[in-house]
Amino acid sequence: MKTWMVPTMRGYHRSWLRGDVLAGLATGTVVIPQAMAYATIAGMPASVGLYTCLLPMAAYALLGGSRALSVSTTSTISVLVASSLATLPERGPDELMRAAFTLTFLVGVCLLIMRLARLGALVESISPATMTGIRLGVGLTVVASQLPALLGLAADPEAEGFVEELVAVARELPELSAVTAVVGVTAIVMLLVLRRVAPAVPGPLVVVAAGICLVALSGVEDRGLALIDPVPTGLPSLSLPVVDDVIGLLPGAIAIALMSFLETVLVARTNRRRHEPAIDVDRELVATGIGALAGGLTQSLPPAGGFSQSAVNLRAGARTQLSGLVTVALALLVALALAPLLADLPQTILAATVLVAVAGLLDPRELWTYAAIDRAELWVAVAVAAVGLTGGMLLGVAVGVGLTLLLVIRAVNQPRVRLLERPAGPGPAGVLPLVLTGDLYTGNAQATHDAALGLVQAADPATVTLDLSALTHVTVPLLNTLRSLRDDLASDGTELVLLEVPSDVLATLRRAPWFVEAEQDGFVG
Repeated sequence: MKTWMVPTMRGYHRSWLRGDVLAGLATGTVVIPQAMAYATIAGMPASVGLYTCLLPMAAYALLGGSRALSVSTTSTISVLVASSLATLPERGPDELMRAAFTLTFLVGVCLLIMRLARLGALVESISPATMTGIRLGVGLTVVASQLPALLGLAADPEAEGFVEELVAVARELPELSAVTAVVGVTAIVMLLVLRRVAPAVPGPLVVVAAGICLVALSGVEDRGLALIDPVPTGLPSLSLPVVDDVIGLLPGAIAIALMSFLETVLVARTNRRRHEPAIDVDRELVATGIGALAGGLTQSLPPAGGFSQSAVNLRAGARTQLSGLVTVALALLVALALAPLLADLPQTILAATVLVAVAGLLDPRELWTYAAIDRAELWVAVAVAAVGLTGGMLLGVAVGVGLTLLLVIRAVNQPRVRLLERPAGPGPAGVLPLVLTGDLYTGNAQATHDAALGLVQAADPATVTLDLSALTHVTVPLLNTLRSLRDDLASDGTELVLLEVPSDVLATLRRAPWFVEAEQDGFVG
């Protein structure tokens, strides 16, 4: 029987406590500023990212099955939220925020429906090439969207998509704020150096603290350094879904639910230690879905497992999701007591944090691997990235799912027949041994029939044997293929004999009257 509440803490050892507490604190110093930065990608205030580290993270810690996974929001989710909100009619900031929280709630509904319909295994069949294309598209989209904040440029509200945002940045470059650019670029250098020489030091926390101190001690904001919107002190208020926005946001909610689930499961499996239980996709759907429902009601973005923060959690010694609850407690402390300090945080610091965090998404080595192994997968990745960059990431996800379906259909539609290799050497003269390598259905039956005829015509035997030992069940296309193949060979004077037919398969085949007659004539050997 499954333990649904706090499954990772079952059989807890006291010796794990120190590692869980230290890991939760270490992860919090990374994930809290990172989540605040990701909120700005979605066009939300930084406080929304902070709130995503409260109930959504707590829900996963109580229900999720991965011991070291850290859940908040990710760059991919943030970009998809921005794309989803862009499909709505123009509205004010407050209405847009309510729509974003409605979207988060809908993502939770979609995830729970996926669990009820047992779609976890189906969703996981989305190809790695599709995920590569989505990551490339997201990474480049994020880079373009963060350049104005990094360089102190005015963002063009009319610019949509990667190309238009780059053009807008190029157009505004003469108005670049030197102070902002220097602070932003310095933050990037600090993050990269710390990652290289002191990976145990929480780089995001260091640059955030440095940025706040710079503003507090120098008054540099008077020289054009823009600050984030004030983070309210206290807990988020209740945000109920806006019913009128449900239909318009539903396509985006489905795409975000797919990506949230895929990212969560992928990171969970990557961070699982060998002795830990296998990741249960049904549990992950429930945990992430409940987290999204809670987040939608508490002014949060859709949650998902994050690579970098989970890696920090694992390295710091997390053994259970108690570390996640410690991170939640740290986020709660920030919301209740430390929020006023964040009023001095420069926007360019958050932009620098985002750019360094998404750098890992832009890895050309994956494309080189596809080019060397499978060109079709390469073109899928390139197509998904290109569509996402030009038509928006929602469309990119849709194209990626469609291309995955095409690849699956191409794979399963291959002929399921080949020559049977005999370990003892050549068989009897005039006999061509063939074997079915799998079950037949509508998509591959005709291809299998044609391939078998081609092999027979090339050999011109008197008898063809067809080994059916690989069959697991009988379909109408299988029956039709066997009958058609027998008739076609008989018209040329060649006999077809079935061998090694599994007993359960043979019992089902005998339900067809023509097969019973054929069996009496020696159709089955």
